[in-house]
Amino acid sequence: MITNMVEQPADRLANTPPGPSAEPHANTPPGPSADAPQANSGAGTQTGTDAPGAAERIAAIRERIDEIDDALIALWQERASLSRQVGATRMASGGTRLVLSREREIVDRFREALGADGTQLALLLLRAGRGPL
Repeated sequence: MITNMVEQPADRLANTPPGPSAEPHANTPPGPSADAPQANSGAGTQTGTDAPGAAERIAAIRERIDEIDDALIALWQERASLSRQVGATRMASGGTRLVLSREREIVDRFREALGADGTQLALLLLRAGRGPL
């Protein structure tokens, strides 16, 4: 299963109220406000460590991850657009909305390369191009 892997800074999570209507209780001592600077606002907040060498390495790796994510997003969008063009062309010529054998080939290829997560990824890609069934 694909999970949401977006990280949020620890100080943001710590200051997130439990719900939209959460009001401080009168007998609760005041805590740090969301606008107040945090004690650990150095590299550790962004990387999970205060060790300078490790923090720099993590930052560099994450920079490359962000570049890869940008490329994946662009490719995802291009693929979805191309898939919609195929579907529109097929339907305009009297064909079917989708071709199940082609979808099965795609799912199989992703599953063989990536395992169970590949199946989920293929299904998401197919849906992005043709819409939900």
